[in-house]
Amino acid sequence: MNAGGEVTLARIEDAARALAGIAQRTPVDHASYFSDLLGAPVHLKLENLQRTGSFKLRGATYRLSRLSADERARGVVAASAGNHAQGVAFAAQQLGVEATIFMPLGAPVPKLLATKGYGATVVTDGATVEECLALAAEHATRTGAVLIHPFDHPDVIAGQGTIGLEILADVPDARTLVVPIGGGGLIAGVAVAAKAVAAREGRDIRIVGVQAAATAAFPPSLAAGHPVTVERGGTIADGIAVVRPGEITFPLVRDLVDEVVTVEEDQLARAVLTLLERTKLVVEPAGAASIAAILAGLIEASGPTVALVSGGNIDPLLLQRIVAHGLVASGRYMTIRIPLPDRPGQLARVSELLAGVGANVIEVLHTRHDLGLTLNDVVLQVSVETRGPNHQADTLEALRAAGYEPEVVAG
Repeated sequence: MNAGGEVTLARIEDAARALAGIAQRTPVDHASYFSDLLGAPVHLKLENLQRTGSFKLRGATYRLSRLSADERARGVVAASAGNHAQGVAFAAQQLGVEATIFMPLGAPVPKLLATKGYGATVVTDGATVEECLALAAEHATRTGAVLIHPFDHPDVIAGQGTIGLEILADVPDARTLVVPIGGGGLIAGVAVAAKAVAAREGRDIRIVGVQAAATAAFPPSLAAGHPVTVERGGTIADGIAVVRPGEITFPLVRDLVDEVVTVEEDQLARAVLTLLERTKLVVEPAGAASIAAILAGLIEASGPTVALVSGGNIDPLLLQRIVAHGLVASGRYMTIRIPLPDRPGQLARVSELLAGVGANVIEVLHTRHDLGLTLNDVVLQVSVETRGPNHQADTLEALRAAGYEPEVVAG
């Protein structure tokens, strides 16, 4: 049986009714900054403002709402790095079901604490979500608990699809939807809903998926015609770092999604930073993937566009690192190493040069203890705020014109 065929518009509309009172109808905001960049109206679907901080609550709630009385009595088990964990835990609390959640060692502390706060029993074990999913499956076999898969189940997909209904109700002339992809549950549900509603209106709508390039299983899977497993790469977008598409989600994405693009880590960091600055929204890297694609010029302007911002659960320490990295990636922050002759006035002269080009000094390290220096040399390492790549180039040129040999320090 093709379980993907069970995900229909009628099922998604049923899910919308089941979510009433638990999941929120999140807002859609017009985004002028991104509209100007794209050359078409851009709206943001703000699932980062959903209860539990991400879209995952929708699929979890609908899945749990359809359990039988016997299944509810046996409890549920899930595996997640954070967002699915919180969604299942909150839905279980609201529906009076016991929940056990396996989370990987090193899972973000805020997500772990939130999951516990919703009343779930949390087991931290395994290095990856895949290992946790195997442990959760063993737990289900051993105890009789119902396994709530993070994406590969028709009810979960239908629950996520309710976002598509809301988008087209709020932006009825939408021509393109840009959606983050991990295992495919979110984009599959949104695509089923959006394509069906658009077809009913006698028009087409374009669906574009966005994956983190470091762990992007859909492009090779689509090329092969079946799900394939890729190696897990290091990515800040842990929420979409899934190494293999689902058996149910894959055919839905293959048949309904028009294009899948990938974004790099610097582009994800820039998207988080831009959302913070331009829209005052705190968004996790996976949730910002759709914006990263717009900023990277990967989305074609074809009319009103909705970018799905899928989650906002970010560790403050990670946010701090991302902001710093994003500033570097966008040309807003630069650290320069400058060898200097060891005589008075050199530090003042460099400071005057930097002030002359409008580079704001943040931090200075002046030392004689550096490998490769002679007894008559020192090295100055200075971190400055800049206004972009062109300003950085002007800053370096001003130093070179004064006879110095500046070197940009990576990272």
